[in-house]
Amino acid sequence: MEAGALGAFMVSACVFTALLEHPASPARQAIASPTVRLFLNGLAMGLTLIAIIHSPWGKRSGAQMNPALTLAFFRLGKIGPWDTLFYAVFQFIGGVAGVAFCALAIGGPIRDIHYVVTVPGPRGAGVAFAAEFLISFALMTAVLVSTNTPRLARRTPLICGALLTLYITFEAPLSGMSMNPARTFGSALPGATWTAIWVYFIAPAAAMLAAGELYRFRRGARAVFCAKLHHHNDKRCIFRCNYPAMQAGRS
Repeated sequence: MEAGALGAFMVSACVFTALLEHPASPARQAIASPTVRLFLNGLAMGLTLIAIIHSPWGKRSGAQMNPALTLAFFRLGKIGPWDTLFYAVFQFIGGVAGVAFCALAIGGPIRDIHYVVTVPGPRGAGVAFAAEFLISFALMTAVLVSTNTPRLARRTPLICGALLTLYITFEAPLSGMSMNPARTFGSALPGATWTAIWVYFIAPAAAMLAAGELYRFRRGARAVFCAKLHHHNDKRCIFRCNYPAMQAGRS
C-alpha cells in the first residue's frame, strides 16, 4: 500500500509536470508565468496528496509515503523496527515504479522533463539543503501538532495538502521541492541524475528527526498518539497506537 501510494503520487507528478512544463504542451504555451504554472502544479499535487491520504489504502497504511517521515515516527516509538524497514523499502520501490510506469506509458514527454528529477536550483546545493531542511521541519511539525490535537486531527490531510501546494509554488525553484528521499530516488534512478543526491537524503531525514525531538521535548513522547495521517476511519492500525486516548480527550 505504501508503494502503491507513492507510485500514484509520482504518476501524478509526472503527468501534471509534463502538462504544465513540457515545451510542446498547450498549457505550457498558454500560461506564460512560471509562478502560475508552479502554483497549478502545486495545487494538483496537493489535491493528489489529500486524495491518497483519504483513499482506502491511505487510511490503512497511514499514507506516510516518505522514509524520512517513517524514520521520525520510529524514533518517536510509534513504529516497530521491521515495519520501519519494510515501509522504507517499499516507499523506494513505489517511487521508482511510478516514474518507470509513466516513462513506459508516455515515453518522450517524461524523458523531456527529465523524469521530474529534483536538483538544486541556481543558488546551489547549500541553499537547496537549507530549504529542504526548513520545509521538512515545518511539515513534520505540522503533522505532529495536527494529528495529536483532537480538533485538528481530521484536518491533517488538508494541512499537508496546503503545505505541499505552497512549497511547490515558492520553494521548488530552490531545490525542486522533495522532502522525500524515495520521491527523489524514484526520479533519479530512471533519469540517471544524481546531482547533489545527498541533499535529498540527509536534509529531510535530519529535519523530521529534529522536529520529532523538539515535539518530544516540549510535549513528551506520550503526546504522540499514532503514526497515521488519517485516523478517523475503521481501518486496522498496525502502529503502536493510543488514538482512543486522544478521542477521549486525554491529550
